[in-house]
Amino acid sequence: MGFAGFPEEMLTFYEGLEADNSKPYWNDHREQYERAVATPMRALLDALGPEFGEAKFFRPYRDVRFSKDKTPYKTAAGAVVRGEPGEGGLYVQVSADGMLVAGGYWSCATDQSRRLREAVADDRLGGQLVALLGELSGAGFEVGGERLKRVPKPAPADHPRADLLRAKTLTASRHHLPDDGLHSPLALERVQEGWRALAPLNRWLADHVGVSRAVPVR
Repeated sequence: MGFAGFPEEMLTFYEGLEADNSKPYWNDHREQYERAVATPMRALLDALGPEFGEAKFFRPYRDVRFSKDKTPYKTAAGAVVRGEPGEGGLYVQVSADGMLVAGGYWSCATDQSRRLREAVADDRLGGQLVALLGELSGAGFEVGGERLKRVPKPAPADHPRADLLRAKTLTASRHHLPDDGLHSPLALERVQEGWRALAPLNRWLADHVGVSRAVPVR
């Protein structure tokens, strides 16, 4: 069965989970999760697969081992497509807030963060990145990622690309409100359009940052 959108029931499921993030709620609404969240998400990923590749659909359970927040369930359903090593990822998420479409590097090893900042400092490469991010911002994407507190030396604090020089990771995301499009095949078109728009950013990251070359600590 093809993707037809996420039903209204997906929103009510997550609204309920946000109010009562507990095992009893989950057990009472497991069938609702499968019907309104997991089944349409798998259909969406199947429809995206021929163009973008196989996606990993994340489990709904939180890893609470090292977290102060012990609520057991995620209040969003997400999936990621990872390309070849060193390429940025593509991400989609649905929740009571609607749908999020994103891409880039969510995590970087130390040497990757260093190469990212070196590329940003280069006038030609840094200029390319600024232009790419400008196009994404103009299309409704929000640029994000972890940042250092200060611009690393030897770059001056007033460098024209100071914010990007503080980058440890680099992402871009676009949020779609839970409107009627979420409940129709238009949701698929929104992901396709978003992931295509993110492709130049992921290519830039692959070309100028790439895989980590750090030797694993044994």
